[in-house]
Amino acid sequence: MSKTSQQNTTTDANGVSVIHTPAHTSGLQQVPQLVPVSPGGGGKAVPPSKQGKKNSFVDRNSDEYRQRRERNNMAVKKSRLKSKQKAQDTLQRVNQLKEENERLEAKIKLLTKELSVLKDLFLEHAHNFADNVQPVGTETTTANPESSGQ
Repeated sequence: MSKTSQQNTTTDANGVSVIHTPAHTSGLQQVPQLVPVSPGGGGKAVPPSKQGKKNSFVDRNSDEYRQRRERNNMAVKKSRLKSKQKAQDTLQRVNQLKEENERLEAKIKLLTKELSVLKDLFLEHAHNFADNVQPVGTETTTANPESSGQ
């Protein structure tokens, strides 16, 4: 069962080596392995949008270059304005919430005082009511002039 495996190595346009090994006889599908070409084994991955542009020379005096720079400058200005506006909106919202919080805190204080006054009134009334009411089992018998004698 010890077979020597043969490997084919190819390099694509991005500088990545692809190692191809023959498929095993067990019928499993082979997955290619990507190996960097440089001996250091590392490096940054290049996004697909910049792969073709890396080697091309750009003339800074061309109309195409000027148009791209102008579009980029406009996009940067737009992005910065949008960011600044968002920061201003956030600051304005923070100030609104602070004011609302202060109003609510003042309302809490007022309602707490009102609750305290009402509790005191209630307790005073309940105390006076308890003093004026006699317990049920200790009623005094008084002669009722209307019901007596008939």
